[in-house]
Amino acid sequence: MVQKYQSPVRVYKYPFELVMAAYEKRFPTCPEIPVFLGSEILHESRSDDGAIHIIERSCKLNVDAPRLLKKIAGVEFVFFIQKNTVNWKERTLLIEAHNETFANRVVVLETCSYSVHPENEDWTCFEQSASLDIKSFFGFESTVEKIAMKQYTANIKRGKEVIEHYLKELIFQGITFIPRWTPPPVSKKEERTLTVGRDLNLASEESCAHGTTKEQTCSSCLPAEAASPDADKLDADYIERYLGQLTPMQESCLIRLRQWLQETHKGKIPKDEHILRFLRARDFNIDKARDMLCQSLTWRKQYQVDYILQTWRPPPLLEEYYTGGWHYQDRDGRPLYILRLGQMDTKGLVKALGEESLLRHVLSINEEGQKRCEENTNLFGRPITSWTCLVDLEGLNMRHLWRPGVKALLRIIEVVEDNYPETLGRLLIVRAPRVFPVLWTLVSPFINENTRQKFLIYSGNNYQGPGGLVDYLDKDVIPDFLGGECMCNVPEGGLVPKSLYQTDEEPENSDHIRLWTETIYHSACVLKGAPHEIVVEILEGESVITWDFDILKGDVVFSLFHSKRAPQTYRKETTLPSTSAAGDNVQLIDKSWVLGVDYSRMESPLVCREGESIQGSHVTRWPGFYILQWKMHGPLPCTGTSLPRVDDVLASLQVSNHKCKLMYYYEVLASKDFRGSMSSLESCNSGFSQLSGATTSSNQSQSSSHVSR
Repeated sequence: MVQKYQSPVRVYKYPFELVMAAYEKRFPTCPEIPVFLGSEILHESRSDDGAIHIIERSCKLNVDAPRLLKKIAGVEFVFFIQKNTVNWKERTLLIEAHNETFANRVVVLETCSYSVHPENEDWTCFEQSASLDIKSFFGFESTVEKIAMKQYTANIKRGKEVIEHYLKELIFQGITFIPRWTPPPVSKKEERTLTVGRDLNLASEESCAHGTTKEQTCSSCLPAEAASPDADKLDADYIERYLGQLTPMQESCLIRLRQWLQETHKGKIPKDEHILRFLRARDFNIDKARDMLCQSLTWRKQYQVDYILQTWRPPPLLEEYYTGGWHYQDRDGRPLYILRLGQMDTKGLVKALGEESLLRHVLSINEEGQKRCEENTNLFGRPITSWTCLVDLEGLNMRHLWRPGVKALLRIIEVVEDNYPETLGRLLIVRAPRVFPVLWTLVSPFINENTRQKFLIYSGNNYQGPGGLVDYLDKDVIPDFLGGECMCNVPEGGLVPKSLYQTDEEPENSDHIRLWTETIYHSACVLKGAPHEIVVEILEGESVITWDFDILKGDVVFSLFHSKRAPQTYRKETTLPSTSAAGDNVQLIDKSWVLGVDYSRMESPLVCREGESIQGSHVTRWPGFYILQWKMHGPLPCTGTSLPRVDDVLASLQVSNHKCKLMYYYEVLASKDFRGSMSSLESCNSGFSQLSGATTSSNQSQSSSHVSR
């Protein structure tokens, strides 16, 4: 594989002629560069007017390689051929070099240039590019490549230091100005020839000014891109000021990827700090970073993420119950985001808003974070490319760890990791409860290793005092709820009322393209005489069916059945005017089927009242088709010796509404994956809910349903 290097533009704040005088001091030997042992001029020529000066040298280098490798190669030193072309008229120097030693096994090409700064003629710019192609080297190709790249990068910045060293030496000697090249005096005959040439050029310029079509066009008529070819190049000082300290190879990767985008990408070119984040996320592997960045740019364009800060307005419910917000900055100048996760009803937010709104809100936070990093970079005068997140877990319990919520969280993490890499500088987790290790075990595999290393976790009150938050936040920034003196405006959250849970009758009002076409929760209606049913096909025994649903309106009865026959799907036809927007109503059990013959009951019927949340699971024993059924609950017939219950009377009054509503989620897990999974963690220990349902079991299967109001 060919290794390539491209330098940024390095600027010497000295005239070109003075820089050239410093450059010539490097020859024939240069004690400041130990590997450069000496040089010999092979060829030298000048143009008649002295404007062009060409020197070709043979340069002797001492490569720092293992003694054994030198012995196998049979050489102690390597030789390069260097050709320098100085154009004093244009004030440029072009350096072209290639290896002479092992030229049939290794190809090293280098090109360097010195030129006048486009905006200041008293400054000089330097650029450098090189390539290394090792075709074969006695079976040590990889070793030679590493040695070559290590030595080359080590000497890159050293070269600039050497020029600056000799510039200071010239100034110390009193040489601060060297006159520019001027053409030699010309004879009268040559003067007449030059006069004719100038007249022809003047005529050409006039024709161009009057719009005459010619193959030759004056530079002022060229587009801005052609007139300023250096406008898009990165300056080394700019990189250090706005992007931070980078190694020479890291600078090269940034410049090459940036150039590739400018040449091939149709659309808005991302900012340099954005490109650099993707390179860091892929350890500066330019091919992997390019693939990741291109996928992200396609995603941003498809879903119009560039405009999310202008188009996204959080719903009032989100502003009230989402317990997160920006709060000044940390000691390093990074923007600080505070998230009181333990106080957030994540379950209620998912059910009330859906994953789409939550994801868009998280994306807007990331976009705002990037914007704040740019502002802090200008404010503090140093590169700020990431932010700090402070997560307070007080109040975190099993309610936060229910499987649909964790599933939604993992999907959001995946989107953020793919499109906002290396934006998190530090994550401070405080007041982590005992249940936190369970959440961390589930979430950490989906977080990049570089990101995981930025996590600092404090349990109990360990965040207070030395070694805690004061090491990362100024005392006047620590929020009041963590013992600080700063008032924090982050919402305190609380339980989202179930009356605000979203159904298909109340779709998200949005003109934007949906980021997710599939949702975790689904809505359904249960009609009188028309239950809602879903089928789960189990191919092997010992699987686990899990469910989580909320009764939004009316009372229903939940049952689980098993059949060896595949049911036929059909939808209930109804003349109710509101049904068209009331969600799905699917029936699977044919009216001709006989219970106990065509299908069998796997779990005792569970009466679910309006406003209840039900979580449950069933361990299957046989393959086949399992049917989850919700049907409208009606009063049981009365006997002569009993009176109807109050609940049944109330339920009978609701039957006249002809419709019940519910939100549900289900998933099938392999039995080995179910043990310890989030679907089994919802219990009466939750501080947000209370167990009110019974657990049933049989010798055919193991199942349970937990009901919380």
